[in-house]
Amino acid sequence: MTTLKRRSEYLRVRKGSRCATAAFVLEAKARDGSTPPEGPRFGFTVTRQIGKAVERNRIRRRLKAAVRDAAPNHASGEFDYVLIARRPALTSQFAALVGELARAFTRVHRAPTRVR
Repeated sequence: MTTLKRRSEYLRVRKGSRCATAAFVLEAKARDGSTPPEGPRFGFTVTRQIGKAVERNRIRRRLKAAVRDAAPNHASGEFDYVLIARRPALTSQFAALVGELARAFTRVHRAPTRVR
């Protein structure tokens, strides 16, 4: 899994489509031709409002594991994705987390209904 590193990459994905669930918000944007298509790239955001460092790291690990399970079948290779964690990502069932992520992938790949 390739991850987003720079702030400019996160800001570019912010302008794309998004899908909000109880446990996270998934943002996605197709890459332009300047970046070689080496597969989908992911970024993870867990703010300090969610909890202390131990909880934030556990949420990040859970989201990364869910992406590893759902991405091979649902993620598109020419997209960048950002997952913004919410507090229920810590306590929700892992299978439900993967299911929500799979549904979110299909929603962000549809044609946008509004332009931001």
